[in-house]
Amino acid sequence: MPIEIRPVPVPSELGIPEAAEFEAAAETAALVEESVWGHRKFAWDAHELLPRYRDDAYQGLAAYAAWDGDRCVGRVECDWERGSDAETVDFVLGVLPDARRRGVGSALLDAARAHAAGLGRSVFTAMSDVPAAALDAPGARLEARDGSGSIPASDAGAAFAVHHGFRLAQLERLSGLTVSGRAAEFAAASAEHEAAATAYRLVSWIDHAPDELLDELAVAHAAMSTDPPSGEATFDLEHWDAARVRAVEEQTIAGRRTSLVTAAVDDDGRVAGFTALMLSAESTSAFQWDTIVLEPHRGHRLGMRMKLANLVLLGRTAPERTDVYTWNADENEHMLAINVALGFTVRGLSALWQLGPTRVDGAAAGSADTGARTGS
Repeated sequence: MPIEIRPVPVPSELGIPEAAEFEAAAETAALVEESVWGHRKFAWDAHELLPRYRDDAYQGLAAYAAWDGDRCVGRVECDWERGSDAETVDFVLGVLPDARRRGVGSALLDAARAHAAGLGRSVFTAMSDVPAAALDAPGARLEARDGSGSIPASDAGAAFAVHHGFRLAQLERLSGLTVSGRAAEFAAASAEHEAAATAYRLVSWIDHAPDELLDELAVAHAAMSTDPPSGEATFDLEHWDAARVRAVEEQTIAGRRTSLVTAAVDDDGRVAGFTALMLSAESTSAFQWDTIVLEPHRGHRLGMRMKLANLVLLGRTAPERTDVYTWNADENEHMLAINVALGFTVRGLSALWQLGPTRVDGAAAGSADTGARTGS
């Protein structure tokens, strides 16, 4: 029976017949993650995904699935910024191990590229993951322009990307931190940093930001799309305002996720930076989402202060969480140094691939945590 590629319909809710294909595609994506990492901690379940698809005012989302009869064997997600100046589409593509080498991945990529063409976009990005245990595979290596890491050219995701003309634009380091049993340690370290601080107050919250910080937070969120080092990749500017901050908060809650946020605020009420942890409902892990200190406010150790305060908040709010995971550009020395000092260790590398024109201005000058770009 030939493989059929068709769009994944977005249901009004889960658990109804009309949601079957959406739920199957989400499960297939989780199985692909499990085949890479040995677990599905980084996968979004259908409950987390549905609000993102139903509220696409700021970021568009569409998915295509590959069907072998009534079995979903692959899926590609297309994600794009809706701003008029945006030019890229990000692909998240995966095929079940027993369905590979049958042209399924290529067919899904063709569907995604056709969708992007319909949007008038010609720059495509995608990621592939290599767990730490597979990083030292023998043979040829692939290196990004910036940073010191490399991945084996024999990795299945890398081989697929290269075969289809993608080039390696950047490597991101996936790091993990075991937080079990360290609550008192984090609290003591945070108290020490706060006692030594002479400027900026920290404000923490769960799920909903204070109204008076919304406009300033929008500025910081927009900077997240330009400040992190970007290697040779093209990232679109994200346009944020207070309404988008609130919309993302509601989308997160609807997806059964909890966000823990700590911001640094100066004497004039301006947000100097923020850090966020994301907690999935069905997980014992937490995920370091965005962290940024805006350029005029750097040099005051705000990154470490905010992260420690948020880890203290995590221990108080969700003491059952055992680990925190974060992704950083391999060349992002400043943020990586903070993470190493906190105890993060390397769990793997994520390769960012691009097909289309390369950005000519090179890496951005900022330093930030970028979260899970794959949406996992």
